[in-house]
Amino acid sequence: MDQHAIARQLAQTGETIRSIVTDIGDEQACWQPSPSDWSILEVINHLYDEEREDFRQRLDYVLHRPGEEPPPIDPQGWVTARGYNQRNLAQSVQNFLHEREQSLAWLAGLSAPQWENAYVHPSGFTLRAGDLLAAWQAHDLLHLRQLIELRYTWFSHASAPYEVTYAGDW
Repeated sequence: MDQHAIARQLAQTGETIRSIVTDIGDEQACWQPSPSDWSILEVINHLYDEEREDFRQRLDYVLHRPGEEPPPIDPQGWVTARGYNQRNLAQSVQNFLHEREQSLAWLAGLSAPQWENAYVHPSGFTLRAGDLLAAWQAHDLLHLRQLIELRYTWFSHASAPYEVTYAGDW
């Protein structure tokens, strides 16, 4: 497990996330393709909370507090309970990027981490420190895909009555 390579990837995906949502207006930031879909603003605030309350924190527990259960999280519930869609996009992006910088500094400070350290997740599966680190980057990539899809869907919606089909299949 090359923590430095993954840290570089996390830095890059953080910047890519910032780039994808730069200069988006309030209407687009809050827009949801359907009531069950997240908006761009909800995705960004989810990333912010995951950065500070999930990946870094859980990895710290697994590496430095063996046998201790990390605090519970509720990513799906936080979307409404924490009012993600009522927040300011620019501030939300800055919050996420600040936490990402904290995470990168924390990762850089790890000395000889034991990637095989593990705990049993409340769902019953075993989660190793290496699994968490790999999942952290994969999580970014999943949400990058989601943000791009939201941008595309918004553009298709906002272009009406014109069509984007000539561009190719999505």
